[in-house]
Amino acid sequence: MTQAIAPRAAATTTGGVAFRVRVLLLLLLAVIGAVLAGAAPASAHAALTGSDPQQGAVVSRAPTQVSLTFSEKVAMSDGSVRVLDPKGKRVDTGKATDLGGTTYGVKLHSGLPDGTFTVTYQVVSADSHPVSGAFTFSVGAPSQTSVALSDPAVGGGVVGALYGVGRYVSYAGFILLVGGAAFVLACWQRGAGVRPVQRLVVSGWLALTGATLALLLLRGSYVGSGKVGDIFDLTLLGQVLQTKAGAALVSRLLLLAAGALFIAVLFGAYARRDEADATDEGDASGRSDGSDKGGVDVDAAKRDLTFGLAIGGAVVAAGLAASWAMAEHASTGIQAGLAMPVDVLHLLAVAVWLGGLSTLLVALFRAPAETQIDAVAVRRFSRLAFASVTVLAATGIYQSWRQVGSWSALTGTWYGQLLLIKIGLVAVLVGIAWISRRWTAQLSEAPQARAMATAGAKAGTTAGATALAELRTKQPTKVPANSRDSSSEGSDSRDANSTGSNSGDSRRAAQLARQQAAVATARQKRLRDADPARAGLRRSVLAEAGVAVVLLAVTTVLTSTEPGRTEEAAQQATSSSSQRSGPLSLKLPFDTGGQDGKGTAEVTLDPARVGGNEMHVFVKRPNGKPFDVPEVKVAFTLAAKKIGPLPVTPDRIATGHWSAIGVQIPMAGDWEIAVTVRTSDIDQTTVTKNAKIG
Repeated sequence: MTQAIAPRAAATTTGGVAFRVRVLLLLLLAVIGAVLAGAAPASAHAALTGSDPQQGAVVSRAPTQVSLTFSEKVAMSDGSVRVLDPKGKRVDTGKATDLGGTTYGVKLHSGLPDGTFTVTYQVVSADSHPVSGAFTFSVGAPSQTSVALSDPAVGGGVVGALYGVGRYVSYAGFILLVGGAAFVLACWQRGAGVRPVQRLVVSGWLALTGATLALLLLRGSYVGSGKVGDIFDLTLLGQVLQTKAGAALVSRLLLLAAGALFIAVLFGAYARRDEADATDEGDASGRSDGSDKGGVDVDAAKRDLTFGLAIGGAVVAAGLAASWAMAEHASTGIQAGLAMPVDVLHLLAVAVWLGGLSTLLVALFRAPAETQIDAVAVRRFSRLAFASVTVLAATGIYQSWRQVGSWSALTGTWYGQLLLIKIGLVAVLVGIAWISRRWTAQLSEAPQARAMATAGAKAGTTAGATALAELRTKQPTKVPANSRDSSSEGSDSRDANSTGSNSGDSRRAAQLARQQAAVATARQKRLRDADPARAGLRRSVLAEAGVAVVLLAVTTVLTSTEPGRTEEAAQQATSSSSQRSGPLSLKLPFDTGGQDGKGTAEVTLDPARVGGNEMHVFVKRPNGKPFDVPEVKVAFTLAAKKIGPLPVTPDRIATGHWSAIGVQIPMAGDWEIAVTVRTSDIDQTTVTKNAKIG
């Protein structure tokens, strides 16, 4: 009956751990599935904020080039911008040029027909994400077109889904690698010799390395055709290596090579030294003469090795974090010089917190009984986690302001809504961590239980050894006298039987020793788990890990989503252009007060954008006939920017018609247009009207 207790207890414990692991795995798969199912096919981080001709515009003459203005710098290649005529034939020269700032253009062939033209673009933003889209404009008048504007495939499809999974795995690997190593060095140095902890950190390194290689192969197809067959195209791989994103991935692989050396030392020489120190401490406690030769030198050597590993690990971890900061959100936009080091600190804080949490979870559930984590290590991690959360909050507030910029973007954009979800998850994590901190404060070493467990283990081992010794020294059964004169064959038979009996006794002794050890281990686990604080800590840490899985998924989607500040600016630009397409036309009734002083001044501005414009003024009588007045003047004022009035004196072209070429509008905005009409030597008036230009 006693022999069956240990296997049953071990099976129960193992089954409970396996069940919890399966729950976390299913939660992880569910989150990844939800993320991939709800992800947009293309994540545009550089928004198209303007074009010439504008979207939906109708121009009188065919332009010589098409220009596109983005919210940030983009990378272009030949064929990035294409212009198609109504029949679907390309009418651009194929080579895109940088026109300065964030504006790019492509030349058009001459002699273009009237009708609707389609402009498609596919570029890579400065933060390494693909951007694509299309719009139309018309020459003369709109017409039917054979070009179908379908959803862009760039960044989506199977390749996009694989790229998203690779990003998630790379973040998870970074967290396990950096956080696990930091937990061992800063909180629980004995953990360097614990196999489950070693497997966790090594798994993080393998996951990050494999995901980085996969992202490097997927990158060319991800930002290009989106075809699975292009994943192994070496030409595309060569092009990727010349980009900022490719350089970041290669740098990450080089740093991971240094990380492999760090892991080898941490779980090799460092773990052996820690075990040797523990043995020396045990020997020293058993010596009665109090000798402590070389103890100071051993402690100093261990401190030096710990310090060296900490410095080397910090450099490798910071470099790995910088490989994200130098190629993604932090590398572009406002205050990029400050945003990149802040992003590095943010990533390191996340890794130390969540990676340490994962290591603590493994230590609580999977560490052997003889190397069970102690209360001192748990309290150290509690302080380290508190410091990490403080850094995380400070850097997160700055990043949120930089990427969102306004309350409307926080609530009205997908990026802002994801950010609110992330803040909520962090708040839940902090709440659960507070509960864990309370359990940690109550956690005791239970010295009596540990002493009993140790005594039980020693007793079990001693009993097994004693049984083995007794069985080995047991005398064989005496042989009867009448058999002493048997032949040599009988003697050999007795020797063989004696040998077989001894072999069977040895096997039974070994089996008895294993059973005794299993009983002692089960007793030790029961005594260890009798501490209610340790059981409560296990439950709270497991809950933290579950929330952390969801938090990591939301963070991965957040890093591949267009920032709220950029999205809001693009929405405003689109709204402004949709309110007015084509040339601006205003009608301003006037009355100078004198005889025959009433009429209407119609002002047209083409194309009504920043830069040079063509202006026409038509003056008509109330009956609609042209009105030949002595003088007409126009002035433009942008009060919001304190620009103007900018006077324009048009030339008379014909009766009731004045014109001016090259009217410069320096900035987009809500302009006040003032028209002064003089109908006689003393009768004149000025009428105004506001209009959006640019």
